[in-house]
Amino acid sequence: MAWLMVIVSFFVMWIATLCKILHTTRSSSKAAFLNDGGSLHQRSILLVIAHPDDESMFFTPTINYLTSRGHNLHIICMSTGNADGMGNIRKEELLQASAVLKIPLPQVKILDHPDLQDGFGKVWNSELLASIVDEYILSRAIDLIITFDNYGVSGHCNHRDLNRGIRKLLHKTAERDIEAWELISINIVRKYSGPVDICLSLVSAMFYQNGELHCLLNECPNRSYNAMAQHRSQWIWFRKLFVVFSSYTYVNTLKKIN
Repeated sequence: MAWLMVIVSFFVMWIATLCKILHTTRSSSKAAFLNDGGSLHQRSILLVIAHPDDESMFFTPTINYLTSRGHNLHIICMSTGNADGMGNIRKEELLQASAVLKIPLPQVKILDHPDLQDGFGKVWNSELLASIVDEYILSRAIDLIITFDNYGVSGHCNHRDLNRGIRKLLHKTAERDIEAWELISINIVRKYSGPVDICLSLVSAMFYQNGELHCLLNECPNRSYNAMAQHRSQWIWFRKLFVVFSSYTYVNTLKKIN
């Protein structure tokens, strides 16, 4: 009976929190991210991911926040996700998901570099990553980068390599003052608490000052599901459950990389 009460209480919190998202529109996540003293000017932003489907599984609150406010969002995916020999299929799936997420397809770049192949144990060179990202941001006048943190949400080595590559880039180009943010990894309990984690994320953000951490709520959670559904080769039962139960469907916490 006690366990039943715990489960019922959890789902009541789940529903209540989700309702808050659906009825509070932009004001609740407006915070101050990219909002300079109350004014909002368009930024050219690059989301750096490792594999097709990273954008839909982990970054949709960020993507929805940015596109709904008119920012110019680009995605660079460092591999085709060819670990199982489906790289060409997964490339097309990423383009379809990007259309759902309202990202212009010419602003989605998918690499198939021989030294940046998908797979556990395949370490990516941080110098190479830094060079590729630097070339892209110079060619597209990018002024802000978003990527994984040093754990990479799931612990995948390719996600972690991206963080090292971006940090290498920031070190090499310190004089250019490039702005970069990382998606905070959270513990497994919070990770699978769905929208309930919104409250915990907002509380954790209270301990940071100077605008170096922001929580972005997903104003269209159903778009996360629809975007991930475009990755048909990956759309199996446990990923469907992930999208429903993962806190990354409902909130992203971004921390500035210094």
